[in-house]
Amino acid sequence: MGFWNKLFGTNSKEEQVMAKLNIGIILGSTREGRVSPQVGEWVKGIADKRGDANYEIVDISDFKLPFLGTTDGSEPGIAAWNQKLASLDGFVFIVQEYNHSITGALKNALDFAREAWNNKAAGIVSYGSTGGARAAEHLRGIMGELMIADVRVHPTLSLFTDFENGTVFKPQELHSANVNLMLDQVIAWSGALKTLR
Repeated sequence: MGFWNKLFGTNSKEEQVMAKLNIGIILGSTREGRVSPQVGEWVKGIADKRGDANYEIVDISDFKLPFLGTTDGSEPGIAAWNQKLASLDGFVFIVQEYNHSITGALKNALDFAREAWNNKAAGIVSYGSTGGARAAEHLRGIMGELMIADVRVHPTLSLFTDFENGTVFKPQELHSANVNLMLDQVIAWSGALKTLR
């Protein structure tokens, strides 16, 4: 079939979309004692059961990114960060609210890439005293500038009902359905946007 497609010029974009998408679950905090790894692993556990994409945790702290504009930009983590993002078709951001917005570390990581974000889709799972809703709204504005299509369904987790003592993640069961609905949209949009790249 591949031979005939090549011979007659039908389709490689269709074939590319048919391949499994690669979705990065981005941990948006780097602070000591953070709970984002617990939330990220929970989302990945739900996602892996679907079998519709390749899901992986992407921890921004692993890349040791400097503050944007404070160095000559030659640190290996910057290139590695951009390569990792370029290998992904879509994202799920694990976002915690700090002073009504996203963390400085996540904003810095967003700013350290440009084209690697373009024409991809993303979902948001947020948490905080108000479910991280204000941080998520700030992130949506940033994603618009980076040409990331953010999906509508947005699971919000409360520090009061989904965490024990603010440190142990114990999500209510109802959130699983929302994560699946969000992933449905991320996969649909990631597949559609792949044809633009």
